[in-house]
Amino acid sequence: MVTRISDKKTRRSVLALSAGAAAALLAPVRARAAAYPEKPIRFVVPFTPGGGADVLARITGQFASGRLGQQIYIDNKPGAGGNISAELVAKTEPDGYTLLEGNLAHAIAMTMYRHLRYDIEKDFTPVIALGSVPFVLAVTPGLPVKSAQDLLAMARVNAAALNYASSGVGGPSHLAMELLETLASVKLTHIPYKGAAPAAEDLMAGRVQVSFLTTPAAVPLMKAGRIRGLALSASHRSEMLSDLPTIVESGVADYEATTWFGVLAPRGTPDDIVRTLHQAFAAALQDGDVHKRMQAAGFETMGGSPQDFATFIHAQTAKWGSIVKTAGIIID
Repeated sequence: MVTRISDKKTRRSVLALSAGAAAALLAPVRARAAAYPEKPIRFVVPFTPGGGADVLARITGQFASGRLGQQIYIDNKPGAGGNISAELVAKTEPDGYTLLEGNLAHAIAMTMYRHLRYDIEKDFTPVIALGSVPFVLAVTPGLPVKSAQDLLAMARVNAAALNYASSGVGGPSHLAMELLETLASVKLTHIPYKGAAPAAEDLMAGRVQVSFLTTPAAVPLMKAGRIRGLALSASHRSEMLSDLPTIVESGVADYEATTWFGVLAPRGTPDDIVRTLHQAFAAALQDGDVHKRMQAAGFETMGGSPQDFATFIHAQTAKWGSIVKTAGIIID
């Protein structure tokens, strides 16, 4: 026999029961979110200990721990340009107890890797943008140029004489130069290295003529006279290098290239937990001591809402995806 629900009252009763059942299923999730956090939080950093990304995570994480009442501990998981850590966090339970320090490399990877096993926009929930680091367009001291304009003029006359070092194919310093080449209509010879340190060593030694170095790496070398800084890659001047003009000021319109870092949670993390995490890290960025420590490490504070960070990631993925395609960089 087939039972038909023809009575409106009966239908209302069935709907009420369904709603009640759904509420009962959601109740444990809401209870967990309300009590969050009840244990330490794992913050996965895609780089080795001691580097800028690691320092930033520790500075902000330590302050946020005090706000949350639970320790945020750093778990360094380097490898595959940050992809190993991103894949790991994307697959974890979205309960707020495993976070990722997302960064520019993850946005670049969306276009550069043919078989990527995560999506920076679809598999993560943005929490907050933490900080950014601009690059210094630097040359070996023996190169007879004093400004970015001089360098670009030399490149247009004799590009074969200029080799530039990067920290690796598809890395931020490589793409920073690819963007400059595109906007300034020049072409230099790319010499990729296995990391920023050996690239900087050869720049100092004069084995390569040009490179983009992050400000924390560039400042002491500039002060020691081992490299010459020509221009800053950010859209505005840095407090750390107030006398150094930007590349835009040097005549290349619309140029901006910074490496950035922020907090991401696995997609599906409850809104209440995201809000709690955001408030803790936002308070860190507003703290005077944290700001000073970040500045000393070469970082500029970002901040903003989770939606601001989501919009930023989308724009960065599109921007650098276009550069990757133009340069023809594909990694299997």
